[in-house]
Amino acid sequence: MSAVRATFLLATLAFAPAGCSRPAPDAAPPPPNPLTMAAAWKQTAAEYDALYYQGFNLATDRVKQAIQARPASTVRDLPLAVIADLDDTLLDTRGYWRALLADGLELFDDARWDAWVEGNGPKASPGATEFLQFCHMANVRVFVVTSRDQGDKTFDIALANIKAADLPYVEPEHLTVVMGGSNKEPLQAEIARSHVVVAFLGDNLNDFARAYYLTNVQDRRARMAQDQAEFGRKFILFPNPTDGHWIRAIVGDSEPKATTETREALRKAASGK
Repeated sequence: MSAVRATFLLATLAFAPAGCSRPAPDAAPPPPNPLTMAAAWKQTAAEYDALYYQGFNLATDRVKQAIQARPASTVRDLPLAVIADLDDTLLDTRGYWRALLADGLELFDDARWDAWVEGNGPKASPGATEFLQFCHMANVRVFVVTSRDQGDKTFDIALANIKAADLPYVEPEHLTVVMGGSNKEPLQAEIARSHVVVAFLGDNLNDFARAYYLTNVQDRRARMAQDQAEFGRKFILFPNPTDGHWIRAIVGDSEPKATTETREALRKAASGK
């Protein structure tokens, strides 16, 4: 090697930035979060709020029709009632999903949910307050039947959430919490023995009847289609694209772990496979 060439090489190495001989590989991108689009829709879409107003408007119309259909001579008949779910029906849970995304989580997380509801995170759903006020004025009882499980504090937390959200006309004796499962049918049947149930309100088909508690996507759709005349009449359904038994029908669990298998199952479902 000539003296000139050696001097040039040394100068080049001396002025080269440290570590520039091999560029560092880019970090692997995080896996796609299946929750993002659904949560974005819930957070921003005017259509989401509109569907709640629509649902409570329908429920109000159903109550009015039931009242008008009762002649004055039937005052001794069973009183009218509505049976409503709590979360994602009367209560707005969008704050919970915001918190999940902020922490980089993808799917429902029990521990986070328990802490969030205990901190009175839920707010009143759009239109819920006005509907409950109407039922109060019309003397139509509203029974709240919800599936939750925060241990011994479950009932107290649910009642505190209702009070913190300023939901009127939901009294402790008309709040029932189903723990350790999601079968509301026995409680609904008990209410129906002493009241004429005008409408059921919920965000999950299972809020209406246990017959919908199926584990296959096509079976759920076929069973729903059998009752198509009931929707918007007896059954008032509210939107929930972030959790519920529809996820169970896809991946086998209503609250699946954020695994590669779960993401792939959801991707295939979204692509119609």
